[in-house]
Amino acid sequence: MATWRGLLRQAAEVGLKLLTRPNERRSARSAPTRPRTRTALARDRARRIAYAPDLDGAADPGEIVWAWVPFEEGDGRGKDRPVLLVGREGRELLGLMLSSQAERADDRNWVGIGSGKWGGQGRPSYVRLDRVVEVGEHEIRREGAVLDEARFARVAGELRSRYGWS
Repeated sequence: MATWRGLLRQAAEVGLKLLTRPNERRSARSAPTRPRTRTALARDRARRIAYAPDLDGAADPGEIVWAWVPFEEGDGRGKDRPVLLVGREGRELLGLMLSSQAERADDRNWVGIGSGKWGGQGRPSYVRLDRVVEVGEHEIRREGAVLDEARFARVAGELRSRYGWS
């Protein structure tokens, strides 16, 4: 009887260790995957500009959405930020990241678009023109707002004149 008790105790300890020990294979499989968002220089990625907003739950050009944007260093880091969608290429959306940092007002690579519903604090926003964000339509975190056609046309005009977009 004593041997059975010892065996049962050992089996219980082994079982508890298996249940409480992190399973590397299981956690690797269930870990959230990093979005495949990429960036490119606007002059190298000239495409057709589109304005077709429709707040239907799917992201469309002309809308400001939230997406994960990699840092320029290309080291795998990045952050969620607002992005103005300016075109579509298959299942990929082309966008330009936004910032509310006031020093962007004097930067040649940024154009002001004012404030809107996408920014919770009502601060003016700036769109970065020289760096395009390529994001899959299923990697959009959420829709923020529609940028009115006049402000969108200003951004589109800058892309056309500076980088040859059509």
